[in-house]
Amino acid sequence: MDYKKAGVNRKKGDEASFRAYTLAKKTYRKEVQEAEGIPYFGASFKDYKHLCLLAGSDGVGTKLKIAFMMGIHNTVGIDLVAMSVNDLIRRGAEPIIFLPYLATSKIVPEVAEEIAKGVAEGCRMADCSIMGGETAELPDFYKKGEYDLAGSAIGVVEKDGIIIGKNIRKGDVLIGLASSGLHSNGFSLARRVLLTKYKLEEKIDELGGKRLGEEMLIPTKIYVKSVLKLLKTEVEIHGIAHITGGGIIEKLSKIMPKGLVAKVKFDSWKVWPIFNLIQKNGGIDKEEMYRTFNMGLGMILVVPKKEVTGILETVEGTKIVGEVKAE
Repeated sequence: MDYKKAGVNRKKGDEASFRAYTLAKKTYRKEVQEAEGIPYFGASFKDYKHLCLLAGSDGVGTKLKIAFMMGIHNTVGIDLVAMSVNDLIRRGAEPIIFLPYLATSKIVPEVAEEIAKGVAEGCRMADCSIMGGETAELPDFYKKGEYDLAGSAIGVVEKDGIIIGKNIRKGDVLIGLASSGLHSNGFSLARRVLLTKYKLEEKIDELGGKRLGEEMLIPTKIYVKSVLKLLKTEVEIHGIAHITGGGIIEKLSKIMPKGLVAKVKFDSWKVWPIFNLIQKNGGIDKEEMYRTFNMGLGMILVVPKKEVTGILETVEGTKIVGEVKAE
């Protein structure tokens, strides 16, 4: 008996790691240097008076089940990056480092490379450097052909630039940023409803003739560059809600100061057809939909009225979706 006979192939693990490392090097920001193959951040951050580091970790959830069934592995890495970097930017922090983790029953270098391509693409979208990570082969723990993904991101922000919602005032305007689709939340419900009636390869009229699986695998939108563009031009942003688990209802309520509420105009933006398909086939009430899915908005900014015109002109896919009122 040896390690390979027990189910762990070191050679394939090394090959997968090397392929991922080659892709990771292409994500290095200009501040990243290497010493003996070890990447390090060689920046002084002299432009910051009170530098703060923020961090976040997340995964992709059961959206991975769709990737397994479709045999498509080059997009879920984008979802992985998006979930963490979007959480950083909602606090005003610029993501600079990302660390992915892949665990599977048996490493297949070609599949691992496809996953890594998605992670690298997500990091390029967020201008974030992959500076490490881990690939684990865990036989008897995962089903054959399945894997799990997790990731951690680190970001930088000026101390007085951290966005926590304390500056939200009555009369502030809610600006919605369009989502790309389901993103990475609510897939346990979406799968239960849709896969009971449709096959993933089936072309659905309500989805414009697209295959169901293709629609469900659309990557989570990364909002880093859009929000950073506003912050770096000193646009005043009082609060940001990243619309993930809990939906618009819960995520907005969590950032509202005591005595204030967000009044959302639910007919002010386009709800993507995939959500209507889920609601119709699952017999799900409207409130449950808005507590589970993003419903077409992946992020909501809370800003003073004076900033509205500039934001709508600067960031594509933005809409006024409500305002802040007294409770």
